[in-house]
Amino acid sequence: MVNKQSSNDDVLNPKTAAEKITKKKAKDEQEELSEEDQQLVAELDMIVERLKEPSTEIHQSALGNLANVIRSTTSSMTSVPKPLKFLKSHHATLSELYEQWSDAQNKQALASILSLLGMVYDKENQRSCLKYRLLAGFESDAISEWGHEYVRHLAMEIGLEYSAKLDDDEEQAAENLIPVALETVSFFFKHNAEVDAIDLLEKLNRHELVTDYVTKDTFERVCLYMISCSPLLAPPADMGYLLTARTIYRKFGKPAQCLPLSIRLNRPDLIKEDWESCPTRLEKAQLAFIMARQQVHMPELIEEGDDELMACMNNANLSKNYHNLARDLELLDPKTPEDIYKSHLESRTIEGLDSARHNLASTFVNAFVNAGYCTDKLMTAEAEGKEWVFKNKDMGMLSASASLGMIMLWEVEEGLLQVDKYLYNSDNWIKAGAVLAIGMLTSSVHDETDSAKAMVAEYISDNNPAIVKLAAICALGIAYAGTNREDILEMLLPIISDTAITIDLSSIAALSAGLVCIGTGNGDVSPVILQAMMERMDSELNHKYARFMALGLSLLFLGTQDTYDTIRETLKAVTHPIGQQASVLMQVCAYAGTGNVLEVQKMLHICAEHLGEKEDQLPQAFAVLGVGMIAMGEGIGAEMTLRTFDHLMQYGEPYVRRTVPLAMALVCASNPLVNVLDTLNKFSHDNDKSVASSAVFAMGIVGAGTNNARLAQLLRQLATYYHKDADLLFIVRIAQGLLHMGKGTMTVNPYHHDRSLLSHTALAGLLVPLVAMINSEKLIMTDSHFLLYYLVRAMYPRFLITFNEELENVSASVRVGQAVDAVGQVGRPKTITGFQTHETPVLLAHSERAELATEKYIPLTNVLEGFVILTNNPDYEEEEES
Repeated sequence: MVNKQSSNDDVLNPKTAAEKITKKKAKDEQEELSEEDQQLVAELDMIVERLKEPSTEIHQSALGNLANVIRSTTSSMTSVPKPLKFLKSHHATLSELYEQWSDAQNKQALASILSLLGMVYDKENQRSCLKYRLLAGFESDAISEWGHEYVRHLAMEIGLEYSAKLDDDEEQAAENLIPVALETVSFFFKHNAEVDAIDLLEKLNRHELVTDYVTKDTFERVCLYMISCSPLLAPPADMGYLLTARTIYRKFGKPAQCLPLSIRLNRPDLIKEDWESCPTRLEKAQLAFIMARQQVHMPELIEEGDDELMACMNNANLSKNYHNLARDLELLDPKTPEDIYKSHLESRTIEGLDSARHNLASTFVNAFVNAGYCTDKLMTAEAEGKEWVFKNKDMGMLSASASLGMIMLWEVEEGLLQVDKYLYNSDNWIKAGAVLAIGMLTSSVHDETDSAKAMVAEYISDNNPAIVKLAAICALGIAYAGTNREDILEMLLPIISDTAITIDLSSIAALSAGLVCIGTGNGDVSPVILQAMMERMDSELNHKYARFMALGLSLLFLGTQDTYDTIRETLKAVTHPIGQQASVLMQVCAYAGTGNVLEVQKMLHICAEHLGEKEDQLPQAFAVLGVGMIAMGEGIGAEMTLRTFDHLMQYGEPYVRRTVPLAMALVCASNPLVNVLDTLNKFSHDNDKSVASSAVFAMGIVGAGTNNARLAQLLRQLATYYHKDADLLFIVRIAQGLLHMGKGTMTVNPYHHDRSLLSHTALAGLLVPLVAMINSEKLIMTDSHFLLYYLVRAMYPRFLITFNEELENVSASVRVGQAVDAVGQVGRPKTITGFQTHETPVLLAHSERAELATEKYIPLTNVLEGFVILTNNPDYEEEEES
């Protein structure tokens, strides 16, 4: 009985049971080994036994045999090579032998094998692979003796060890790792693994060394990878990557690839360097086209008398080329608002919209649809023009006469002639609209006569009615956005600081000053706006326009990241809630488009706060916009943001909920994704009228200039649904106008140049109407609908037009398809999919990309978008038709 009990105890004792299972497994494995494997095990056992002998000569031949056995074994990609697997039992023995031996050459050979075994049997992060590699030496290609996977593992250990040494403040020990790291980098570059090389250099904080290894075959892939990594890195490494990529492009003579990076770095000195590095005048013309699209105006770069290059930089021919595109696409016939509404398709007749409101909506729809075509059936038609203006009243007359500026967009000479007849009208509303129209039609183009300033300046003086003065201030901001011109600031700054005038004029002047100096952090403007905030009474700062003073201050720091700290500290002295509004807006603008995750988290933290009824809720609304603005520059971040917005919609405060659709519009401007449209359509039926109006307007921005048929149908349904609500029907009509903007040839998305460049002025143009829509019932739906005209700064044709070497239009065969991410792929992967072949000029949707279909021409830029100059390929031979 006792014996039986003790045997049961043995079984139940966990330690004994585990030992039994292990022995059984070992026995089973021994039985499972094939004859070939058993032979290999025996051979390895014999080699290890020979290594234990005292003779160094035997050691040398045994080590040679062992290395040959390891190298000659074939294995699948997913399994450990068999010699490494069977050497597990000898790993400790080999490590001990290394310590006992004295012969340097043999120790070196054994260290190399132990380094390989360390890849598989590393214990407790000892990093034995790296440890033994350093002992074995890494000169003369020794590092590559065990193949690619081994080198990748070694690179990982180098990175970990380097970080660990720095954490322990052992800088010298960390520096000692650099030689082996550089050998590893060299191996990667020789074996088409540039991505691994860049990642290793990043761990060592030496990404600039990559320039020493790139060749003419690899530099495109390397630069593409580094530019794509930039948004995912923390400052200052993000800018460091862009700078290194630019250095590489410069090394291989690619000024058209350097320029976008210089613009992203916000470095005029580098832009000048790129310009001067162009070997030909044609390449300078291509750079001028890219600068004009980004609104980087540097006329000092062009030699005097070179009118053709100046015209490229001034965007002078934008209107002419836009009309050529419209002619090719047969879009020149003007459209009426009724062509857009398609009332006959709506299920019931729309009633209840008073005629003045209906006419106002039609004014905007007409302006958006016929934007840039210089002809329509309401304003430019001989008989209709003045009659239509008088079908509106007060601010509606202002918007009606101002709509002429959008219809005449970019056509300065003819546009000014059309507007002139309204400038001398006795009605101040009409005169004010004409002044605003001047600012709009000269936006995005620079003319040598400086027409906007010459004609608008006189209306800013004090002897003009307030409404005319307001329009003149807006016009200057729209016309000169991004120019940073001191003469324009001299006209605006006195209005900001003058406390005797009304807050609306002062606020719009601050907004215009912010637009003019956007992203410059101008030290002359910010103190003036801050002073105005401090001197104004609380009752004035409660005005609905006061938020634009905060927005103007914030635009100064757009994209500058952490340069605004002193201003934010000063804002704490502003006791009114506008101080907090400006502080949040400034933070949002500073990190716009960076994809900075930490800043997004800060914004979400502000959104999550539950405020009391008396607390100011605008900062929360701005934080919601901020989540979209910061994440919009980076694809994965933008996708995650759209998911986050669902949570905010469910659990957020009323102000948060009404701003969520606007933030979604910012992320997906002119990019009508099906899931976004469905979400916004759901929000457009919300019980909260503010949420519904925001959602409807957002639908317009998301579909702007796309003619999306599905969205057009949704908006027609909404027009029927809200046929008794004059306010919401007005917003639905605006959204319909936005959808058909430029008859489907335009975009309002601030990203261009293959979605790599963020246009600051375009983002500001989007931001003004969106900020106004947060309180649409006080602004857009009442008397401040003219703020919608700020969208002209974001509007731009989404075309591809090709020129020959004489800068004349030339038709080229191009493939247009969905853009494919080819980052980090070896060889020459396809960059588009599902393409169709067209002849230029062509339209490009948000997610589309173009490439030349034949090798007849060589483009002067790698991104086929906007204006592209083509040169003849001397090696091209026409294919003979069979």
